Amino acid sequence: MPTRVLAFLCFLFTCALAAQERPNVLWVTSEDHGPHLGAYGDSYATTPVLDALAERGMLYRNAWSNAPVCAPARTTLISGLYPPSTGSEHMRSMARPPASFKMYPQYLRQAGYYATNNSKEDYNLEKPGQVWDESSPKAHWRNRKKGQPFFAIFNFTQTHESQIRTRPHTQVHDPAKVRLPAYHPDTPEVRQDWAQYYDNITTVDTLVGGVLKELREAGLENDTIVFYYSDHGSGMPRSKRWPYNSGLQVPLIVHFPEKWRYLAPPEYEPGGESFRLVGFIDFAPTLLSICGIEPPGYMQGSAFAGKYLAPEPEFQFGFRGRMDERYDMVRSVRDQRYVYIRNYMPHRIYGQFVQYMFETPTTRIWKELFDQDRGRGRLHQGQRAFWEEKRTEELYDLLNDPDEISNLAGDPQLEPVVSRLRKALFDWQLRIRDLGFLPEGEIHSRAGNASPYEMGHDDYRYPLQRVMAMAEAAPPPAGVWPEEPLRSGFRSADSAVRYWAATGALIRQGTGLRAFHRELSEALRDSSPYVRIVAAETLGRFGTEGEARRALDVLLDLASLERNNLYVAMMALNAIDYMDQRATAAKEKLAALPQKRADIDPREAENVPKLIEKILADLE
Repeated sequence: MPTRVLAFLCFLFTCALAAQERPNVLWVTSEDHGPHLGAYGDSYATTPVLDALAERGMLYRNAWSNAPVCAPARTTLISGLYPPSTGSEHMRSMARPPASFKMYPQYLRQAGYYATNNSKEDYNLEKPGQVWDESSPKAHWRNRKKGQPFFAIFNFTQTHESQIRTRPHTQVHDPAKVRLPAYHPDTPEVRQDWAQYYDNITTVDTLVGGVLKELREAGLENDTIVFYYSDHGSGMPRSKRWPYNSGLQVPLIVHFPEKWRYLAPPEYEPGGESFRLVGFIDFAPTLLSICGIEPPGYMQGSAFAGKYLAPEPEFQFGFRGRMDERYDMVRSVRDQRYVYIRNYMPHRIYGQFVQYMFETPTTRIWKELFDQDRGRGRLHQGQRAFWEEKRTEELYDLLNDPDEISNLAGDPQLEPVVSRLRKALFDWQLRIRDLGFLPEGEIHSRAGNASPYEMGHDDYRYPLQRVMAMAEAAPPPAGVWPEEPLRSGFRSADSAVRYWAATGALIRQGTGLRAFHRELSEALRDSSPYVRIVAAETLGRFGTEGEARRALDVLLDLASLERNNLYVAMMALNAIDYMDQRATAAKEKLAALPQKRADIDPREAENVPKLIEKILADLE
């Protein structure tokens, strides 16, 4: 046999042997629930299977999903990158990754693993070629080759937000005994939703037991590392979609059998718990590290187990972008005790009308109570806040205020905490080159034929520090409202800087219109449609009747899918919606607007119809 052939066969044998010596990894996941398990001290929960898994393994007290809604959260997991750095933060959007980047199953498959997903994907990034060996409801580790190590995901949807409101429902947990978070009103509807949420967690607990039983009966229990987690916090309003701890904290239980104990985190012990800050951003590098693969340098997280264990991070970060049909920009950061939140669009209330969210009875009754309250005291301020405009900065003490209703950002004694977390957030945004400061459409138009990630790392195409400086001045953290930074921003050659200058005027409402009346009037003719939209909303809401009519004409033109892309149309329709009754004259034109276009991704196709339906209903 020729020497080169013999060497090649030896190489193949060595690779096969190495693959056989690697652990199997099983991820069992569920949707839309926080750490509401018996193992986490929740006496109302009924979760014997997961409690037993925690007794054999270890749970994490401080695990974050980084995104408070499914698609961006899964995008974080699959890529090992923060979606704000790849242009994929917006709910059900789609961005292109750099050609050289892979999704973690591709690294596993290259190393000899059989990688399966049963069965949800729902990513905001285009897949760079074949990602999974199989991704379907039939995907299973049993379909691998003999002796081949596997990585498998089984995802259960029975805890999803949609299942909280499914009726009829046979109640198991007593609604009278549920603990309500301090931000929710105490009504029969709210209690039923929370009790049904716990019922659904019990259902998932049973389903997890089935997967673990199958693993055990296949004789694979001692060869397989198991993770259990959910995709973000609870599906109840002010948890899902919001980067508070309530929207980002997830249960995370890991079990390392004795054979693979040397790959476990240093603090691992059966029945133990870890207070390490971990996030979904860390899952891809951790998985690769466990499987003996060095995580690629572009991944932005830290491995918390395995061969390439990294030091514990000091912070975890969260983000909120567009949620279905509604735009927003929020960033958050936590350490072991505090959560700091930065609202870049404080003029948008917390509880913007998202049609899907309003299908939940709790959302509807909560909003009705707020509308009826009018100072009668039926809701306390912690419950009213969700339906009011935001503070620019928020700070919550998770030790003394786990429901996050007492904003401490203005407490002089805690200013050092605010300053430290504000700086950590700012530094992170610079480090990952946060693309959320661009209007959504510009993320793609500036990228051109490149990926948004590559564009974001090109300071010529994306002068991040200049854009961030104007975004920081739009609603300044300190509550000081100087005019000159915005005035100079209106004159910038960069459209994103002008966009944030106009947004700063809108945030100031009538005061902003008076201070920047000339700039806003000129901005109605700006080359950027996003600048025109913000200027038109400001004039439409706070200007004269004549200015409102002129602004409405601008917005109606930009709301047409015949002449504009989806992101321009959505943003223009949002602005019209906030004009309230000043948009009455546009009813017929709104009803005649095109609502569909063939080139719109099906996952985003309902956003324009939802907005038009909502505006017309309100105008009636």
